[in-house]
Amino acid sequence: MTVAMILWRVSTWAPKVYAEDVMPFAQLLQSLRQKDRVLKALKRSIMYTDFSGKSIVFIGFFLITYLFLFTYYLFFLRRSKEAVGLRGVIHRGEEKIMTFTDVLGKIDNFVWGVPLIVLIMGTGIFLTCRLGVLQFRKLGKALKYMVKNEADGIGEVTSFGALCTALAATIGTGNIVGVATAIMLGGPGAVFWMVLAACFGMATKYAEGLLAVKFRVDKGGGRFLGGPFYYIENGMGKKWKWLGKLFAFFACCAGALGIGTITQVNGIASATKSFFDPNNEHMVSIFGTEYSWATVAAAVIVTVLAALVIIGGIQRIAKVSSVVVPFMAIAYVVICLAVVIYNYKAIPNAVVGIIQSAFGIKAAAGGALGTMLIAMQKGVARGIFSNEAGLGSAPIAAAAAQTKEPVRQGLVTMTGTFVDTVCICTLTGLTIMTSGAYEYSQANGLEGVEVTAAAFGNGLPWAYSAGTFVLMTALAFFAFTTILGWDYYAERSLEYLTDNMKAVMVYRWIYILAVLIGPFLTVSAVWTIANILNAFMAIPNLIALLALNGVIVAETRSYFNRLHAGEIREFAPKEKKRK
Repeated sequence: MTVAMILWRVSTWAPKVYAEDVMPFAQLLQSLRQKDRVLKALKRSIMYTDFSGKSIVFIGFFLITYLFLFTYYLFFLRRSKEAVGLRGVIHRGEEKIMTFTDVLGKIDNFVWGVPLIVLIMGTGIFLTCRLGVLQFRKLGKALKYMVKNEADGIGEVTSFGALCTALAATIGTGNIVGVATAIMLGGPGAVFWMVLAACFGMATKYAEGLLAVKFRVDKGGGRFLGGPFYYIENGMGKKWKWLGKLFAFFACCAGALGIGTITQVNGIASATKSFFDPNNEHMVSIFGTEYSWATVAAAVIVTVLAALVIIGGIQRIAKVSSVVVPFMAIAYVVICLAVVIYNYKAIPNAVVGIIQSAFGIKAAAGGALGTMLIAMQKGVARGIFSNEAGLGSAPIAAAAAQTKEPVRQGLVTMTGTFVDTVCICTLTGLTIMTSGAYEYSQANGLEGVEVTAAAFGNGLPWAYSAGTFVLMTALAFFAFTTILGWDYYAERSLEYLTDNMKAVMVYRWIYILAVLIGPFLTVSAVWTIANILNAFMAIPNLIALLALNGVIVAETRSYFNRLHAGEIREFAPKEKKRK
């Protein structure tokens, strides 16, 4: 009952959160420890909510679904040998020595189990309902805001520059390697769950961008800092500062040890080696281990280029990202479309296969739900890895945007998820399915970037090497920009933790060192660590989004009311040409 009440209270945090008569969150938690005050707390929750009857029914359905899936996960799937994607195989009668990779895998399967998936999806669905499917109604306006500057906006970079910085961090190996990995581990159905999560994730991204600007801090000299740590501290209250610091700590770790460095440069090195030295004919020994010269060269080149940009700070990162990200995104989309169109006859079978796999339609009796949950797990996990909706990273960049309106930047921020997953990841999945790369990879034991390479190599009537070269180029640019974006995220997180720029400079060089050593680490361990750190970042951020959903709704209503009343000038006036 206590757990249910906490979830209820968080989900019904009303726009009146600013009012003094609303029970503070910390006080609520204290009251819930006393069972005789539970009903009183419930009464106050209902008293201060502005939900309609339909919304209340939705909340009830959400809670019931969450509890059902959590119970099913604990008592059934965790005991099943067949649910390998959720729990490792049980070994009886023999002693198995656990490796480091095995331990990481168990942790990954636990943190990315059904409860967290439901929490991420549920948060997106909940915000979608609260905002009246704003991500679809206002998508056109959001795309217009993306390329047109706001009048009299204040900040470090333009809204487009902030978006490109966020896209630089999101459009990376997850779009190429991550999608392929999800399909091979969870089946084609992972694509469906990836896209569905992204559709609801757009509402999550909107909320993150809004709160980032709403609660950002002016550091002077035109510098504005914001993100989950600031809207946790300034929005939920000082008593929750520890939660903001927890998020910042995991963000620093994710930057240097996970999604920001090692996974990205590892993907670049793997693609480079597959193209230039596929048969390991040119090897060098480093500390007693043999590596391809292509891997070593990729590590050195990427490290040097990343260092040259990173040292220049947010201004240089935004400038490079504003050029590289749009160019490579458009080029990649065009090539994927070419593959899909060329293999248009395979589109119907690909779509049917994705839907059947998503819901376990072809699974054996009794295994349909397990198959569906595995596809859901891999699809949602890789989708979050790709677009970072709910992760809390994008609002760090959004806080630096030149804007005075939190809602406007929220709209711009949500377009990142649309571009990253709904467009690019979907096309990657269709490319793999229509080109026959999925069946070919299953037969030959291919994984990761090799799967997408097979799709590009065989998907068009060109030489296999031409397709792999295009893929290698796209992966290199995508991963490189991700390295740049995540350095900014990690540095701002560390600045919040320490308020010491010397520590930030030391971290910067540690970050660059992590880029250098990334290609020499085990691929499976690298991806697993990244997934775990993503989950640890997501939890504090999702708590804040649910707790502050009233603020999000109130700000949204205020902005569009003022916009309709003509009180807001949407765009900066065009400069008159000099005669």
